[in-house]
Amino acid sequence: MERADFLVIGAGMAGASAAYELAAHGRVTVLERESQPGYHSTGRSAALYTQTYGHRTVRAMTVASWDFYTAPPAGFADHPLLTPRGVLLIGRADQTDLLEKEFADGRSLTPSVERFDRERTLAMAPFLRPDYAVGAVWEPDARDIDVHALHQGYLRGLKARGGRIVTDAGVSGLARRDGLWVVDTPAGGFAAPVLVNAAGAWADALAELAGVRPIGLVPKRRTAITFDPVFADPADKTGLDSWPMVCDVGERFYVKPDAGRLLASPADETPVAPCDVQPEEIDIAETVDRLEQASRFRVHRLAHSWAGLRSFVADRVPVVGFDGQAEGFFWLAGQGGYGIQTAPAMGRTAAALATGGGLPPDVRALGVTERDLSPSRLR
Repeated sequence: MERADFLVIGAGMAGASAAYELAAHGRVTVLERESQPGYHSTGRSAALYTQTYGHRTVRAMTVASWDFYTAPPAGFADHPLLTPRGVLLIGRADQTDLLEKEFADGRSLTPSVERFDRERTLAMAPFLRPDYAVGAVWEPDARDIDVHALHQGYLRGLKARGGRIVTDAGVSGLARRDGLWVVDTPAGGFAAPVLVNAAGAWADALAELAGVRPIGLVPKRRTAITFDPVFADPADKTGLDSWPMVCDVGERFYVKPDAGRLLASPADETPVAPCDVQPEEIDIAETVDRLEQASRFRVHRLAHSWAGLRSFVADRVPVVGFDGQAEGFFWLAGQGGYGIQTAPAMGRTAAALATGGGLPPDVRALGVTERDLSPSRLR
């Protein structure tokens, strides 16, 4: 039986970032059910840092992640984690009120956000149909995230701090014995006084295995495609790589440049059981239809399609904290579609709470409370 101070279940972005921070406080072992870390949601992200997306608590955690993203520790990554992109949140004539609300919400934490009329919107995203977008909310400081570099930086940093990652270690048994969480896996037995449940879509299933009451986590499928847009005039594709990410304010689709092509999604949220999720043909067709309604290009052939899971609790705010009904059982779940952009602040917050330190001061200064994140709010 291998002993540690902290056992982290799940080596995706949530588990990796928390384990990295926890390794400064004690011995950390990360258990991953797959043969490689980041196989599921972490490896299927739209990879965008945006401070105007999600619940106010999520936005605050994103803002609190900025300093790490722009100035990571020495040696963490070989190149910048963020590169310029910008996000244009567009709306039709019947969505003007929604645009105004998003503008007000966005500026509450991000003063650089601007409100665009139709002319400025089309100048920024010339591929849009002039009769579709009447205006937009512009977030100039939104950035593309190098998800692989971020994830690998956390894993390398964890190992450098003495932490250990065990793959092919799906949990088959889990019980509290003599003040320790004892975990059985095909890779061996492990024990620690604190267990961090960072199992993503499987977090509720892991809790049930431990005899802990679930938090009502719902995994939801999100579909994505990549393609080469076809214009009547090929010159209209000029400058594609510098186009911003464009999102429909009603969350009907988003589209952004991706390695010379476009990446798009219908922003679907279909509840499914935890699994290695695959795209459905109907969702792919919906993506293409919505894009072609809003854009001047056609989608003739897909380069790739895939799906990922985004897991939410009822209020769509991540769950971070000890379970009040199970000693040493720490939740780090329900990141939804925000897990990558909030990872630096979420990892620091998880480590601070798991070691009894309270919220990091910068997170608290942005209006986040322990209650906002605690599993007790859902009970």
